[in-house]
Formats: sequence, C-alpha cells, structure tokens
Amino acid sequence: MAVPPGLPVVIVGGLHADARRAAVARLLADVPGSVVLHHDLATAAAGTVVRTIRDASGILDAGEAPLVNDCACCALREDLVPELERLRDAGGTRLAVVELWDSVEPKAMAEVVTAGGLTVTGVITAVDPALVLPYLGNGDDLADGGLAAAATDQRTVADTFARQLEYAPVLAVADSPEADDEDRELLAQLHPTARQVPIGRAGPGDPVDDGLTVPTPRLRPLSPLARAALAGFDVEAAAAAQHPACALLPAEADAHGVSTLVWNRRRPFHPERLYAALEDLTCAAARSRGRFWLADKPDTLFHWDAAGGALCVESAGPWLASLPDAAWEMVPPVRRAAAALDWDAEHGDRCQHLVFTSPGLDRDGLERLLESCLLTDAEYAAGRDAWQRLPHAFDTLLEV
Repeated sequence: MAVPPGLPVVIVGGLHADARRAAVARLLADVPGSVVLHHDLATAAAGTVVRTIRDASGILDAGEAPLVNDCACCALREDLVPELERLRDAGGTRLAVVELWDSVEPKAMAEVVTAGGLTVTGVITAVDPALVLPYLGNGDDLADGGLAAAATDQRTVADTFARQLEYAPVLAVADSPEADDEDRELLAQLHPTARQVPIGRAGPGDPVDDGLTVPTPRLRPLSPLARAALAGFDVEAAAAAQHPACALLPAEADAHGVSTLVWNRRRPFHPERLYAALEDLTCAAARSRGRFWLADKPDTLFHWDAAGGALCVESAGPWLASLPDAAWEMVPPVRRAAAALDWDAEHGDRCQHLVFTSPGLDRDGLERLLESCLLTDAEYAAGRDAWQRLPHAFDTLLEV
C-alpha cells in the first residue's frame, strides 16, 4: 500500500468509548511505530486539557494545554497541530493516531489537521451496534453527562453521535454480543456508504506489512482496520457530503424491522401546517435529515436535522434556481452537479428531500402526515406572490 510522505494521521472518534479504545489499541498493535495522541477534555473544570502520547507499550509523554477562551475544544484545536508537527519532526513515528475525546466531532479536527499542512489518511468512528439506537434516542444535553466541550456547548448526545457516525467513511465495529440483526441493520441503513470494519482483538503477533517498510516473506498482510486508516481521506469531499444541498442521504430500505423512508416532492410546504406537525414528524423516526422548501420563503433551502426527539432547522443558503446565472460560477462544482442530477424544468433544484430511518417506522402514517403539510392544489395554483403572504410560522424557530 502506498503511504503519503511525511506523517500519516488517522482520526479515531466516537461517543462509544470502549469501542473507540479497542479500535485504537488494534491500530497500535497492527502498525509498528504508531503512536496515539489524546487530549482529555474531562479535566477542563480544572482549567486545562491533559495531553498524552502513547504507543503499544504505554505512555511516552504527557502534558497540559491551557483552556482557550474557557473552551476545552478550542485548547485541543490550538494544541493538536503543533504536537503532530513535533512527532513528525522527531522522526520514528510511522502513524499518528489522533484519538478524540468522547464528544469531539471528527469533522472539525480533520479540517484543523489538514489546514495545518498535515495529511489525514483516514477518519474512523468506532461504534458498538447495540448502542446505536440508545444513543440516537438520547436527547440529553452533553453538559448533563459531563461531556460538553465548552461552557457554551448546547449539543445533545443524539445529534453529536449522529454527526460522528455520518461524517466518517469508515466505521470500526465492535464485536458486541448484545447486538442483534435489528441493531446491525439500523447501523447499515443510517450510513449505507460507510465501510464497516470489525475491530477484532488487539494483541502481539507476527510483524505486519505496514506499507511503510520493505516487506519480507515473513510479514503478514496489513489488517483491514489499518488499511482503512491509511486509505486516504478528502476533507473537502467529506464536507460536501454533509451539506444539505448535496448530502449523500440513505436510500429506501426495509429489513430486519428497520425502515428508511425517502420522501421526495416538487411542491412547497405550507409553513403553518408544517410547523404544527413538527413534533410528530420529529418523533416519528430515530433519525431524520434532508432539505426542504417552504412556500413563504421560496428562495431559501432549509436543512432538516433530527435525532433524539429534537429537531434543528436552519437556512442553508439559496436554492441554485434562485441565483442569477453569473453567480453560479461561485458555487462549488459538487453543488452544481448535485443540483443538475435532480433539476426540474419548473422549479429547478427546489424540492422536498427528507429521509427517515427507524425500527418500527410507520411509513404510511408518516407519508400521510407529510403530504398533509404540502400546499393544496388551490394554494399551489395561487402562485408565488400568494405563497409569500402565508403566515411566517418558522420565523421564531429560525430567529429571523
């Protein structure tokens, strides 16, 4: 396997701490010369973040980084790249494994490392299949469990876990005796494009062909998890895959008691009826996401993001169809390509594209509820001027 020059960096994260630690231990055992850099944000109450660097034999170095603006995650951002540069410049490290603290999200850290001029070769989220549904259903604030990364951190367990899961192209899956077919199917439907790699057991063994040395006949092949760690990672593509305008959303599925409903329509929502249905829609599935179109704001693309019984709705900028032709050159190519694949002669890229995934999903009931929120034939025929005079029911939610 070809490995980029310099210091390869793999980011391993996830709220499932036991699975994350097992994945990190497996990488240490499988890749000779690898080290783990970890920042423990649990010490933030004392005013510092504790940094440790270890290899398979134990801790090599430890230190502290002061909080930045009373923010432990900010301290991590400031300290991470200099420590990786120090490891690179010292030589001898063949793979740097950045083990993220529980609630730290991989997207921000991958972007920090890449912006610092280092090479991220993999982003991995470790998961225990038996815990996927409990974590997706946990609407508690991170702060309530001591997992907040800053005093102002208002994230929940559910939305944090969902982002950790969906950003990573690789899922390191723990061998969980408690997990059943429904748990594994839920994981597969939530992130169908992810490469799932069993963590397996870490331990001493024969030398490994790590792709960083000249192999000899006595070396065994690199493990699947280590290969995933070195496979390469595109930060820009990963960010685009999370943007609501071009996100790689799950497809229709129904197996082992788990369903994914993909709902597409070319008619805008009535803002007042949709607002009245938000609670029922949010609670209809363990996870729902996508983009939607409000009649009273026909030029704005809205992002739908729900987990743990809580919904986040926010503007994601304009629909491309609302922009003048000259402005299209300023739009990223991936966004233009996504719009072109789903372009409508009358409405352009304006659409409803919502995806609901859950065990025991009431597909028929959910579809009926969604349909009831669309403009009626008479309302639709009245045209855009009439639509924009409808009650602006979402203004409070959007803090307009």
